[in-house]
Amino acid sequence: MRNLLDTQTLSRDDALRILDVAEDMADTQQREVKKLPTLRGKTVVNLFFEDSTRTRISFEAAAKRLSADVINFSAKGSSVSKGESLQDTAQTLQAMGADAVVIRHGASGAPRTLATSGWITAGVVNAGDGTHEHPTQALLDAFTIRKRRHGADSRGRDLSGMRVTIVGDVLHSRVARSNVWLLHTLGAEVTLVAPPTLVPHDVTAWPVEIVYDLDDAIAAAPDALMMLRIQLERMNAAYFPTEREYSRTWGLDAGRLHALPPGSIVMHPGPMNRGLEISAEAADSARSTVLDQVTNGVSVRMAVLYLLLAGEQNREDA
Repeated sequence: MRNLLDTQTLSRDDALRILDVAEDMADTQQREVKKLPTLRGKTVVNLFFEDSTRTRISFEAAAKRLSADVINFSAKGSSVSKGESLQDTAQTLQAMGADAVVIRHGASGAPRTLATSGWITAGVVNAGDGTHEHPTQALLDAFTIRKRRHGADSRGRDLSGMRVTIVGDVLHSRVARSNVWLLHTLGAEVTLVAPPTLVPHDVTAWPVEIVYDLDDAIAAAPDALMMLRIQLERMNAAYFPTEREYSRTWGLDAGRLHALPPGSIVMHPGPMNRGLEISAEAADSARSTVLDQVTNGVSVRMAVLYLLLAGEQNREDA
């Protein structure tokens, strides 16, 4: 694997390989000594042009547990804020000897530009670009669903027969887009639930069913219900009347939580707007996988960095 830019073009075999290596990484994190020497001497740069806490820390933890050196580069307070271009920044990282660049950028397509420009020889991982994709979030979500379904016997298995319902601000969500493509590739049936104003304009090519009533979607007995964060910072128009109205119509409250079938799980990519798209009772319930997703995120990102930086020479071992 040279880069990880999206899930839309990720093959089933490559996706399963990442998930299976992530299982191995998760096993190592149960040991007293969690650190592996695998990427000793490698340099991973976290290049974040947008604010992030969870994703950046997760990638940093993943790289450090593989013994890589980590450089955290924030656009705020850097030369970027003074007008430096992506090209100039990339060439600076190239001169520093970066082996992998984890990039989050407000412009859709920026990671692909970095990976294909010739400015840098490092492998590129997309940590979220505009409203385009967030592939490692989808991978950790798929890992979480697979783990809940198959437990310790997950390796080599896909998500065939699983029904996943994604609810909320699909229009602005790169998490939703990455999940739609990956879950479909792995065999799951995906349903999107949102107000009509928060559904992208042309989704005819998406392998999903779209419904507008959350109660109807819950009555269809999904195996996983994924609540999306309402991205108020990306909204420059009134997409729904009020937050209270949104919560009443499309939020996961106590009543809807109890209407879910036995065994179904509640997911959220975080950070959560408690009381808006998800109630505290739902977020903290035994069905919730929110903290599992955070834990699994480190294992998945360890797997991605491993396959990016050590997979070629260790292909037979991975």
